[in-house]
Amino acid sequence: MQSYGKNVLLSTDPKVIKKVYISKKLKDAKIYNYLKEKKIHYDIVDEKAINRMCQANHQGILIIRDDYKYALLEEIYPFDKIVILDHLEDPHNFGAIIRTCEALGVKGIIIPKDRGVLVNDTVIKTSVGTTQYVKIVKVTNLVQTIDILKKKGFFIYGSDMSGINYQHVEFASKAVLIIGNEGKGMSTLVSKKCDEIIKIPMKGKVNSLNASVACAILLMNMGGIN
Repeated sequence: MQSYGKNVLLSTDPKVIKKVYISKKLKDAKIYNYLKEKKIHYDIVDEKAINRMCQANHQGILIIRDDYKYALLEEIYPFDKIVILDHLEDPHNFGAIIRTCEALGVKGIIIPKDRGVLVNDTVIKTSVGTTQYVKIVKVTNLVQTIDILKKKGFFIYGSDMSGINYQHVEFASKAVLIIGNEGKGMSTLVSKKCDEIIKIPMKGKVNSLNASVACAILLMNMGGIN
């Protein structure tokens, strides 16, 4: 798979990098020193060549790397806090949530394998390379996965405007936070599996927040982060 950008290069495990293409226009001693220090193979090419391979804002750096390796569900059982994304579609939201989780010490994220965004180049770029520090699990069935997590002692919180004010909640020490789809919210079956539905009260004229912003606010108030 491809990823791109300076920060992503510097935060990517060199072991998963196959090759890096550098634009002739890039004059950055730090980047070249890093590539040589880590013994990463790179080619200096015309920027048009990179543009043909990547339409995003690549900053003159295109990384050819191994596909993202998803974690197994059992790897995240020891964590105190886990985030489930219920068919999120926007890779920028996904990337921002990964970055937020990494910053707050939340090390486990679960996503469905179908009908939702997976880890791709945009997600890696938006997360600023933090995908390597968070274990992301891809599952076939979210409902069954929630049942398994309950048996492991997790309390399940779903985020929806029909819920109670999160400020009035005493959060469990082992907790799962579910963030729903950007437009539809949580699916009915997933919602029914929640132990408690919580919301962020809106005082302005908008009645909802961006999924990544809502996730950050709720995680910061859940306490006891890993």
